[in-house]
Amino acid sequence: MDLRLLRYFTAVAEELHFGRAAARLYMTQPPLSRAIKQLEDDLGCELLSRSPTGVTLTPAGSVLYAEARDLLATADRVRTRVAVAAGASDLTIGTFAEEAGSRLVAAYRAAHPGVRVHIREGDFADPTAGLRAGRVDLALTRTPFDDTGISTRILRTDPVGVVLRVDDPLADSARLHLRDLADRQWFQLPADTDPTWRNYWSHPTDPNTGPVVRTVHECQQTVLWNGTVGLTPLGHPVPDGLVVVPLVDKPPSSLVLAWNTTAHSPLVRSFIDIAATIGWACEGSAVGRSPERNPVVTADPTVRRTDLAD
Repeated sequence: MDLRLLRYFTAVAEELHFGRAAARLYMTQPPLSRAIKQLEDDLGCELLSRSPTGVTLTPAGSVLYAEARDLLATADRVRTRVAVAAGASDLTIGTFAEEAGSRLVAAYRAAHPGVRVHIREGDFADPTAGLRAGRVDLALTRTPFDDTGISTRILRTDPVGVVLRVDDPLADSARLHLRDLADRQWFQLPADTDPTWRNYWSHPTDPNTGPVVRTVHECQQTVLWNGTVGLTPLGHPVPDGLVVVPLVDKPPSSLVLAWNTTAHSPLVRSFIDIAATIGWACEGSAVGRSPERNPVVTADPTVRRTDLAD
Protein backbone atom coordinates (compact mmCIF):
# COMPACT_ATOMS: atom_id res chain seq x y z
CA MET A 1 0.00 0.00 0.00
CA ASP A 2 1.34 3.43 -0.98
CA LEU A 3 2.21 5.39 2.16
CA ARG A 4 2.01 8.64 0.21
CA LEU A 5 -1.65 7.96 -0.61
CA LEU A 6 -2.31 7.07 3.01
CA ARG A 7 -0.82 10.39 4.14
CA TYR A 8 -3.05 12.20 1.68
CA PHE A 9 -6.10 10.28 2.85
CA THR A 10 -5.28 10.95 6.51
CA ALA A 11 -5.13 14.70 5.84
CA VAL A 12 -8.55 14.62 4.13
CA ALA A 13 -9.99 12.48 6.92
CA GLU A 14 -8.81 14.97 9.55
CA GLU A 15 -9.86 18.10 7.67
CA LEU A 16 -13.06 16.63 6.16
CA HIS A 17 -12.56 19.06 3.30
CA PHE A 18 -10.49 18.63 0.15
CA GLY A 19 -9.57 22.30 -0.09
CA ARG A 20 -8.26 22.53 3.47
CA ALA A 21 -6.45 19.22 3.15
CA ALA A 22 -4.81 20.34 -0.09
CA ALA A 23 -3.64 23.57 1.55
CA ARG A 24 -2.27 21.61 4.51
CA LEU A 25 -0.37 19.34 2.11
CA TYR A 26 0.81 22.30 0.03
CA MET A 27 -0.71 20.98 -3.15
CA THR A 28 -3.68 21.82 -5.34
CA GLN A 29 -7.04 20.10 -4.99
CA PRO A 30 -7.27 18.19 -8.32
CA PRO A 31 -4.20 15.95 -7.79
CA LEU A 32 -5.34 15.31 -4.22
CA SER A 33 -8.77 14.23 -5.46
CA ARG A 34 -7.14 11.94 -8.03
CA ALA A 35 -4.92 10.40 -5.35
CA ILE A 36 -7.90 9.63 -3.10
CA LYS A 37 -9.79 8.15 -6.07
CA GLN A 38 -6.75 5.97 -6.85
CA LEU A 39 -6.71 4.75 -3.23
CA GLU A 40 -10.41 3.94 -3.40
CA ASP A 41 -9.88 2.04 -6.66
CA ASP A 42 -6.95 0.13 -5.14
CA LEU A 43 -9.06 -0.90 -2.13
CA GLY A 44 -12.24 -1.48 -4.11
CA CYS A 45 -14.47 0.62 -1.88
CA GLU A 46 -15.67 4.15 -1.24
CA LEU A 47 -13.78 5.84 1.59
CA LEU A 48 -15.46 9.26 1.58
CA SER A 49 -18.98 10.54 1.11
CA ARG A 50 -18.65 13.76 -0.84
CA SER A 51 -20.95 16.81 -0.66
CA PRO A 52 -20.70 20.46 -1.77
CA THR A 53 -19.77 21.48 1.79
CA GLY A 54 -17.16 18.83 2.49
CA VAL A 55 -16.77 15.11 3.04
CA THR A 56 -17.56 12.52 5.68
CA LEU A 57 -15.95 9.16 6.27
CA THR A 58 -17.76 6.04 5.18
CA PRO A 59 -17.59 3.02 7.52
CA ALA A 60 -14.71 1.70 5.41
CA GLY A 61 -13.04 5.11 5.53
CA SER A 62 -13.28 5.21 9.33
CA VAL A 63 -11.57 1.84 9.59
CA LEU A 64 -8.83 2.88 7.16
CA TYR A 65 -8.24 6.16 9.01
CA ALA A 66 -7.69 4.38 12.33
CA GLU A 67 -5.36 1.83 10.73
CA ALA A 68 -3.55 4.40 8.58
CA ARG A 69 -2.58 6.55 11.56
CA ASP A 70 -0.96 3.56 13.27
CA LEU A 71 0.70 2.42 10.05
CA LEU A 72 2.13 5.86 9.29
CA ALA A 73 3.41 6.24 12.84
CA THR A 74 5.10 2.86 12.56
CA ALA A 75 6.62 3.78 9.22
CA ASP A 76 8.02 7.00 10.68
CA ARG A 77 9.52 5.12 13.61
CA VAL A 78 11.12 2.64 11.22
CA ARG A 79 12.63 5.42 9.13
CA THR A 80 14.02 7.09 12.22
CA ARG A 81 15.50 3.90 13.68
CA VAL A 82 17.10 3.02 10.35
CA ALA A 83 18.52 6.54 10.05
CA VAL A 84 20.02 6.30 13.53
CA ALA A 85 21.45 2.85 12.80
CA ALA A 86 22.97 4.22 9.61
CA GLY A 87 24.76 6.93 11.55
CA ALA A 88 22.30 9.82 11.35
CA SER A 89 22.26 10.27 15.12
CA ASP A 90 22.76 14.03 15.47
CA LEU A 91 20.16 16.78 15.30
CA THR A 92 21.00 20.49 15.45
CA ILE A 93 18.35 23.00 16.47
CA GLY A 94 18.68 26.75 16.03
CA THR A 95 16.89 29.02 18.48
CA PHE A 96 16.73 32.55 19.83
CA ALA A 97 16.72 31.70 23.55
CA GLU A 98 13.18 30.37 23.28
CA GLU A 99 12.48 27.85 25.99
CA ALA A 100 11.89 24.59 24.12
CA GLY A 101 9.91 23.35 27.09
CA SER A 102 10.57 20.45 29.39
CA ARG A 103 7.74 18.44 27.81
CA LEU A 104 9.34 18.58 24.36
CA VAL A 105 12.75 17.61 25.74
CA ALA A 106 11.29 14.68 27.67
CA ALA A 107 9.17 13.47 24.76
CA TYR A 108 11.99 13.60 22.22
CA ARG A 109 14.54 11.99 24.53
CA ALA A 110 12.09 9.19 25.30
CA ALA A 111 11.51 8.54 21.60
CA HIS A 112 15.16 8.87 20.56
CA PRO A 113 17.49 8.23 23.50
CA GLY A 114 20.45 7.66 21.18
CA VAL A 115 20.17 10.94 19.28
CA ARG A 116 22.54 13.75 20.24
CA VAL A 117 20.76 17.11 20.12
CA HIS A 118 22.87 20.21 19.59
CA ILE A 119 21.49 23.69 20.32
CA ARG A 120 22.79 26.68 18.36
CA GLU A 121 21.76 30.17 19.42
CA GLY A 122 20.89 32.29 16.41
CA ASP A 123 22.09 35.70 15.33
CA PHE A 124 19.40 38.30 14.58
CA ALA A 125 20.93 38.86 11.15
CA ASP A 126 19.37 35.50 10.22
CA PRO A 127 15.85 34.99 11.63
CA THR A 128 15.98 31.33 10.56
CA ALA A 129 18.65 30.78 13.26
CA GLY A 130 21.05 29.14 10.83
CA LEU A 131 18.50 27.07 8.91
CA ARG A 132 18.82 28.92 5.60
CA ALA A 133 22.61 28.73 5.82
CA GLY A 134 22.49 24.98 6.43
CA ARG A 135 23.98 25.18 9.93
CA VAL A 136 20.96 23.61 11.65
CA ASP A 137 18.34 20.97 10.84
CA LEU A 138 15.43 22.81 12.48
CA ALA A 139 14.80 26.22 13.95
CA LEU A 140 12.59 27.48 16.77
CA THR A 141 12.07 31.05 15.70
CA ARG A 142 9.60 33.91 15.49
CA THR A 143 7.53 35.32 12.66
CA PRO A 144 7.48 37.30 10.50
CA PHE A 145 10.44 36.53 8.22
CA ASP A 146 11.08 35.64 4.59
CA ASP A 147 10.13 31.95 4.55
CA THR A 148 10.88 31.23 0.90
CA GLY A 149 11.83 27.55 0.67
CA ILE A 150 11.06 27.00 4.35
CA SER A 151 8.12 25.17 5.89
CA THR A 152 6.79 26.18 9.28
CA ARG A 153 4.50 24.82 11.97
CA ILE A 154 2.91 27.34 14.31
CA LEU A 155 3.40 26.27 17.93
CA ARG A 156 2.03 29.32 19.73
CA THR A 157 0.98 32.87 18.88
CA ASP A 158 1.81 35.68 21.31
CA PRO A 159 0.92 39.36 21.51
CA VAL A 160 3.94 41.65 21.59
CA GLY A 161 5.06 43.98 24.36
CA VAL A 162 7.56 46.76 24.95
CA VAL A 163 10.64 45.98 27.05
CA LEU A 164 11.39 48.80 29.49
CA ARG A 165 13.46 49.38 32.58
CA VAL A 166 11.38 49.24 35.75
CA ASP A 167 12.21 52.89 36.46
CA ASP A 168 11.16 54.02 32.99
CA PRO A 169 8.37 56.65 33.04
CA LEU A 170 6.24 54.32 30.89
CA ALA A 171 6.84 51.19 32.96
CA ASP A 172 3.59 51.50 34.92
CA SER A 173 1.43 51.87 31.81
CA ALA A 174 -1.33 49.30 31.36
CA ARG A 175 -0.70 49.34 27.63
CA LEU A 176 1.19 51.34 25.04
CA HIS A 177 0.86 52.43 21.41
CA LEU A 178 3.68 52.80 18.91
CA ARG A 179 3.11 56.56 18.91
CA ASP A 180 4.04 56.59 22.63
CA LEU A 181 7.51 55.35 21.65
CA ALA A 182 8.14 57.42 18.52
CA ASP A 183 10.69 59.73 20.20
CA ARG A 184 12.44 57.01 22.17
CA GLN A 185 15.72 55.34 21.28
CA TRP A 186 15.27 51.69 20.30
CA PHE A 187 17.90 49.03 19.89
CA GLN A 188 18.49 48.25 16.22
CA LEU A 189 19.12 45.00 14.38
CA PRO A 190 22.12 44.41 12.10
CA ALA A 191 21.97 46.14 8.73
CA ASP A 192 22.07 42.82 6.85
CA THR A 193 19.04 41.42 8.70
CA ASP A 194 16.12 40.01 6.70
CA PRO A 195 14.05 43.16 5.92
CA THR A 196 10.75 41.51 6.90
CA TRP A 197 12.13 40.58 10.31
CA ARG A 198 13.91 43.92 10.78
CA ASN A 199 10.84 46.00 9.91
CA TYR A 200 8.73 44.13 12.45
CA TRP A 201 11.08 44.27 15.45
CA SER A 202 12.66 47.71 14.88
CA HIS A 203 11.64 51.34 15.41
CA PRO A 204 8.57 51.97 13.19
CA THR A 205 10.04 55.02 11.42
CA ASP A 206 13.79 54.98 12.11
CA PRO A 207 15.21 51.43 12.24
CA ASN A 208 18.77 52.82 12.42
CA THR A 209 18.43 54.36 15.86
CA GLY A 210 20.09 52.93 18.97
CA PRO A 211 22.78 50.33 19.64
CA VAL A 212 23.04 47.28 17.38
CA VAL A 213 22.10 43.98 19.04
CA ARG A 214 22.44 40.42 17.75
CA THR A 215 20.98 38.18 20.46
CA VAL A 216 18.10 38.16 22.94
CA HIS A 217 20.57 38.60 25.79
CA GLU A 218 22.10 41.67 24.12
CA CYS A 219 18.63 43.15 23.64
CA GLN A 220 17.75 42.80 27.29
CA GLN A 221 21.08 44.08 28.53
CA THR A 222 20.95 47.07 26.18
CA VAL A 223 17.58 48.08 27.61
CA LEU A 224 18.82 47.50 31.16
CA TRP A 225 22.04 49.51 30.80
CA ASN A 226 21.03 52.22 28.36
CA GLY A 227 17.31 52.70 28.92
CA THR A 228 16.52 51.99 25.28
CA VAL A 229 13.27 50.28 24.35
CA GLY A 230 12.53 47.24 22.24
CA LEU A 231 9.93 44.59 21.56
CA THR A 232 9.48 41.07 22.90
CA PRO A 233 6.70 38.48 22.81
CA LEU A 234 4.52 38.61 25.90
CA GLY A 235 5.39 35.60 27.99
CA HIS A 236 9.07 35.64 27.13
CA PRO A 237 11.00 35.88 30.43
CA VAL A 238 13.08 38.98 31.12
CA PRO A 239 15.68 39.54 33.86
CA ASP A 240 15.25 41.49 37.06
CA GLY A 241 15.06 45.21 36.43
CA LEU A 242 12.97 44.96 33.27
CA VAL A 243 9.22 45.04 32.65
CA VAL A 244 7.12 44.26 29.59
CA VAL A 245 4.10 46.43 28.73
CA PRO A 246 1.59 45.20 26.11
CA LEU A 247 1.75 47.00 22.76
CA VAL A 248 -1.79 47.19 21.43
CA ASP A 249 -1.22 48.23 17.80
CA LYS A 250 1.35 45.63 16.79
CA PRO A 251 0.23 42.33 15.20
CA PRO A 252 1.11 39.21 17.21
CA SER A 253 4.18 37.08 16.57
CA SER A 254 4.08 33.30 16.25
CA LEU A 255 6.60 30.89 17.69
CA VAL A 256 7.22 28.47 14.84
CA LEU A 257 9.17 25.33 14.13
CA ALA A 258 10.90 25.75 10.76
CA TRP A 259 12.65 23.33 8.43
CA ASN A 260 13.83 23.28 4.83
CA THR A 261 10.94 22.32 2.59
CA THR A 262 12.99 20.23 0.17
CA ALA A 263 15.42 18.56 2.57
CA HIS A 264 14.58 16.91 5.86
CA SER A 265 15.62 13.68 7.55
CA PRO A 266 13.56 11.12 9.48
CA LEU A 267 14.91 12.66 12.68
CA VAL A 268 13.53 16.04 11.60
CA ARG A 269 10.18 14.51 10.68
CA SER A 270 9.95 12.85 14.07
CA PHE A 271 10.85 16.08 15.88
CA ILE A 272 8.10 17.94 14.02
CA ASP A 273 5.53 15.26 14.84
CA ILE A 274 6.49 15.21 18.54
CA ALA A 275 6.43 19.02 18.79
CA ALA A 276 2.87 19.01 17.46
CA THR A 277 1.65 16.74 20.25
CA ILE A 278 2.72 18.76 23.29
CA GLY A 279 1.39 21.93 24.87
CA TRP A 280 3.22 25.19 24.19
CA ALA A 281 1.94 27.50 26.90
CA CYS A 282 4.56 29.88 28.26
CA GLU A 283 6.65 28.34 31.02
CA GLY A 284 8.18 31.59 32.23
CA SER A 285 6.91 35.04 33.13
CA ALA A 286 8.37 38.48 32.87
CA VAL A 287 9.19 40.54 35.94
CA GLY A 288 6.65 43.22 36.73
CA ARG A 289 3.98 41.80 34.48
CA SER A 290 0.69 40.52 35.81
CA PRO A 291 -1.25 37.67 34.14
CA GLU A 292 -3.91 40.00 32.78
CA ARG A 293 -1.16 41.96 31.00
CA ASN A 294 0.26 38.80 29.54
CA PRO A 295 -2.30 37.15 27.26
CA VAL A 296 -1.08 34.16 25.29
CA VAL A 297 -2.80 32.38 22.44
CA THR A 298 -1.89 28.72 22.02
CA ALA A 299 -2.51 28.02 18.37
CA ASP A 300 -3.62 24.75 16.87
CA PRO A 301 -0.48 23.37 15.23
CA THR A 302 -0.58 24.66 11.65
CA VAL A 303 1.77 23.60 8.91
CA ARG A 304 2.63 25.96 6.13
CA ARG A 305 4.27 24.87 2.90
CA THR A 306 5.38 21.40 3.85
CA ASP A 307 6.11 18.33 1.78
CA LEU A 308 6.08 15.96 4.73
CA ALA A 309 3.13 14.16 3.18
CA ASP A 310 5.25 12.98 0.27
